[in-house]
Parts: sequence; C-alpha cells; structure tokens
Amino acid sequence: MEHDDTREGLHCLVTGATGYIGGRLVPELLTAGHRVRCLARSPDRLRDHPWADRTEVVGGDVTDAGAVARALDGVDVAYYLVHAMSSGKDFEATDRRAARIFAERARAAGVRRIVHLSGLTPAGVPEEALSPHLRSRAEVARILLASGVPTTVLRAAVVIGSGSASFEMLRYLTERLPVMVTPSWVHTRIQPVAVRDVLGALAAGARMPPDVSRAFDVGGPEVLTYRQMMLRYAAVAGLPRRVVLPLPVLTPGLSSHWVGLVTPVPASLARPLTESLRHEVVCHEHDIARYLPGTPGGPIGFDDAVRLALQRVREARVTTRWSSASVPGAPSDPLPTDPDWAGGSLYSDHRELEVDASPGALWRVIEGIGGENGWYSFPLAWAVRGRLDRLAGGVGLRRGRRDAARLRVGDSLDFWRVEEIEPGRLLRLRAEMRLPGLAWLEMRASTGDDGRTRYLQRALFHPRGLLGHAYWWSVSPFHAIVFGGMARNIARAAASTPAPTPDRAPVA
Repeated sequence: MEHDDTREGLHCLVTGATGYIGGRLVPELLTAGHRVRCLARSPDRLRDHPWADRTEVVGGDVTDAGAVARALDGVDVAYYLVHAMSSGKDFEATDRRAARIFAERARAAGVRRIVHLSGLTPAGVPEEALSPHLRSRAEVARILLASGVPTTVLRAAVVIGSGSASFEMLRYLTERLPVMVTPSWVHTRIQPVAVRDVLGALAAGARMPPDVSRAFDVGGPEVLTYRQMMLRYAAVAGLPRRVVLPLPVLTPGLSSHWVGLVTPVPASLARPLTESLRHEVVCHEHDIARYLPGTPGGPIGFDDAVRLALQRVREARVTTRWSSASVPGAPSDPLPTDPDWAGGSLYSDHRELEVDASPGALWRVIEGIGGENGWYSFPLAWAVRGRLDRLAGGVGLRRGRRDAARLRVGDSLDFWRVEEIEPGRLLRLRAEMRLPGLAWLEMRASTGDDGRTRYLQRALFHPRGLLGHAYWWSVSPFHAIVFGGMARNIARAAASTPAPTPDRAPVA
C-alpha cells in the first residue's frame, strides 16, 4: 500500500491537551511542522505550557456539540484523547455521548482522519465481560471507527512514563512496600509500552493512507506479569529486592482502596486501573509497523523505559514543577499541569518574609551562604548533621566554598551543590549528603507589588521508599527552628548589610 508522500503540515486538533498524553503530543506535532489547535474545558490550564503561544485554543467540552464543531472547523486530523474513567458511576454514558458527538461533528466538518488512543483489550473475552473501564474504551473506539471518517485507533496497555497513572501506581507500590501483600492480579500478563513509542505512533497516525481505518495494537518488546514489573522496577531504581505475596481475597474494589491507601493515586482513578488488571493484555498483532517510520533499535524495552522515566524525575522534577517557563527535555518529563502525585511525592517547607533591605543586599547574603558564613540557623544542628553525614560515608560540611562571595552552577557548597543560579534572583542547591531521597534548598530575592523586598525560601524532599517518608516526618518537627530560623536570620543579615562602596579611581 502506498503512503501519502505529501509532507505539508497538517491542521491538527488535540482534545485532552491538558492531560498526560495530550500535553506531550502537542509539542511532537508542532516539531513535525503541523498546526495545532486544542479543545480544552479549562483553557487557562494550557497557559503556562512552553508551547502555548504556538497553538490555538478553543474553550469547550467534548460533550458540547457547538464547541466541538467550532474546534473541528478546518481541521485535517482530529486527535481524540479523552476518557471519563474518573467521572463517577455514569462515566460509560458520558464516554458514549462524547464519542458520538465527536464522530458526527468530525464527519460534518470534513475531517480527513481521527486518531484515538484506546486501551488494549484481551482477545477472546466478550465485551460484556470486560471491566467497565476497558468496555468503555472498546465502545468509544467502535463509535469512532463507525464515524465515516478514516480512523486510527491505537490500543495500549500500561504506558511507562513519569506521570502516567499506571506507571505511578507501579512506582509507589514498589517503592513504598518492601514486602507486599498483593491482589492476585500481580500474576496477570501485560505488554507495557514506553510513552515515547506511544507518542511516536500517535504522531505517525496523522499520515496514515486514506484507505486505512482500523485499530492497531501497540506494545513494547516484552510481556511481563505485574509482579515481574515490580521486581524489575525495583532493580532499575536500585531498591532491595521486593517480596510479593499474592492474596486472592483482595477484590478489585478492595484493591483500589488498598492502592489509594498506599499511594497518592486517587482511589477513583485506581479502581478502573485495578479492575482492568484482571485481564491479560498482550498484543496480538504488530501491523502498525507497516505504517510507522523505522525506529533505530525498535521499541524501547521495559527497563530502559523505567530508567528514562526515573532519570527525568531525578534530574528535572523540581524545575519542571516550579517553573512554567522551563522546557521539558523529552515528552516523558513531568509537566507543571500533571496531577500533584505525578513523578513521586514531593514534601516541601515554604517560608516567605518581608526584608528591610534592597534586593541587592538580600542577594549578597544569599550568595554568600555556607562555608565560613554558615547557614544562619542553629549552628549546632548543622554541625551534627555534617558529622553524621561523614560517619555515614558522605561529604559532610568540610568542603566549604570555592569563593567566599560568588557562586556558579556546579560549585560544591558544604554538603550541597549549586544546581541553578540566576544572579540577583535565585539560588537552588541540591543536597549531596546521605539521605533516603533527594533534597533541594531554594532561596529567592524578589520585589513585591508594594515595592518591598521579599525573601522566599523553599526546602524540598523527594523520598525514596518508606525510609524516605519516615525520615521527612522525623525531622519535620525541627523545621520551624532550622528553616524558620534561617529565613529570619537571612532577613536580619540583609537589613544590616552596608551598601557596597564604589571602587575608588586609581591615583594618577
């Protein structure tokens, strides 16, 4: 079958752009030279995406026929990436109504192709025997395929990428429970797929030949049980081997409450996910390869997909969470609009004070922190922490500073390292002490709307396993002394800092 060789950019509509897959697909389409329009129920949620000014946004819901018609006007390819799985007991009816509206309006608008991401369903299982979540996914796919518009349906199982609900559930269960009493579905066979491969298939779906209208299975190169996935995740993450003890009495309903208790994934979202895990979800064809451009090395394996996701969390989680202007390095990065639980727990301690000094004076104190100047709070506590770190094989407080007054990215600073510095505004330090997790300390100098100088301080901790959570809660009672005292003393030091003396001209 011949491919469509025309390479001009297409006009694409993306529904679900505020979601996990949609938010990563938009920049992929823009990079490919397409024009992108987004249909969003809450357009403000797209405002801080780095690609927002390169797209058109239409406000409206997929159940609003008028909004859908406006969004589809003049569109070549329409991406349907919405699913009402957490919308209560009537989510199947909502899914059905939204899909019918979208199918009818797409046909009326002359759309050339619909591309839809669905769930992988088990072969040989009657639709009525599927979980409500998978049954609804299958019904939506059937409605779109019957629309009269050529349609590409991609059916995927567990998507491996930071922020994916399925992956985050796997992450939390594995990291938090060294010994797990689990439901029997841990023996279910699954064919996970890396988010990058899903995005590649979605983007390529826009270029399908016009006479192709069908569903395709999309999966990675390995078939694993959920138990194997947890053990492999632990190995990649450097965790001790997990002990998994299946318990048949845990029903899907009880499983969802168990997942909701152990992880921050909401129970309303955990239930459809755990119900779906009753079924084996393995690809039965790989026909999509006939239409996709060749990928060097083929689909990404499970271990590499986990490694990539964890690397993005460890290296980019803080900056992508706080800075809406930062551009994610890859589609699998967590985004500012992901759910709060995406990418792992992140504990924080926030302090903010008015300072009776200029922003420049405050910045000089911030940039001079550590080394001989100390940490402006409870010196004994810092000294003890440094000694404990040395006893544990860490760097302790002995490294001091490279320069007494100036810092640059990459400098070691006692048991911290400078991760980011914006002169006059921001200093972000990353801990290199021995900790059961990752820690950052951020200090900012700013000017409020009233013209007063403000000091903002944030300490963050990304725990690793149960020990990490226990560590945070064991030290949190001392935060008022350590971090609160630091903020107050930095403000006082800035207020008492004399203005810099101008350099005197040399004597002739």
